[in-house]
Amino acid sequence: MPWLRILSGIVVALLGIGVGILGGWYFTIAICILVYLAQSEYFQMVKATKSKPAAKSTMIVSQALIISAQAKPELTEAILAIAGTFTCFYLLFRPRLASISDISSSILGLFYCGFLPSYWVRLRALPGGDVPNLLGGGYFPFDWPGWRELPLGLNCVLLAIGCVCAADIAAYIFGKQIGKTPLSSISPKKTVEGALGGFGMSGVTGALSSMVLQWPYAPFSGGVLGLFIGIISLLGDLTESIMKRDAGVKDSGTIIPGHGGILDRMDGYIFTAPLVFYFVTLVLPMLEH
Repeated sequence: MPWLRILSGIVVALLGIGVGILGGWYFTIAICILVYLAQSEYFQMVKATKSKPAAKSTMIVSQALIISAQAKPELTEAILAIAGTFTCFYLLFRPRLASISDISSSILGLFYCGFLPSYWVRLRALPGGDVPNLLGGGYFPFDWPGWRELPLGLNCVLLAIGCVCAADIAAYIFGKQIGKTPLSSISPKKTVEGALGGFGMSGVTGALSSMVLQWPYAPFSGGVLGLFIGIISLLGDLTESIMKRDAGVKDSGTIIPGHGGILDRMDGYIFTAPLVFYFVTLVLPMLEH
């Protein structure tokens, strides 16, 4: 099982990096597929709690959110607001009387599994150095230009993924080697020592990346971002653990051998993209002045 877990993890990582490099509609379609699979797992867990969410309509609208993030990102928030409103109306007029749980689980599914992942598309599509050289607005660095000359969105996606991976690996190693203090009853295997190790390695990864990319106030600026990515990825993991505990399941699914479901692999990434997106678009410009 450990070797199967390692092999499947490598395959998933290579696929993720591959579509991340391509960007454009290749990346968007990949996120659409991931969101569909993740929402399927999410609503299966919700239904295990006896709630009756508006699953199908929420999943359709979530696809629209991902597509709009690529085609018309300025419409994404509007789609979220309107879709959330009509989801509530739909549940109110179903033959079965809707409960608070039905409404809240539907809105959470839209926000958690649809809107937040759409930021990965927006992050990859950030303007700066992207010169599409493939059909579908895709990009591939046939002639390696160096890290700084890569598209801004690609560098941001790689930085975010790198920080989350560094946090996961370091947390596992530190937790196994020196972990003694339980972190939370939500996830009994996690330790304070492992979490701190993950935060630190994520911060180091962010700091080194910011130096390579020559961000203002590097390595401090990248180190702070990396630290927050480490914290956010852990909170994302714990958030999904709460859902699984409430649904009474060990894993959200079985699609990835040795890892469980899509949500089990995505949980640390769901809250990450908005953080990196707004850091790059709001914080970095202020540091440059």
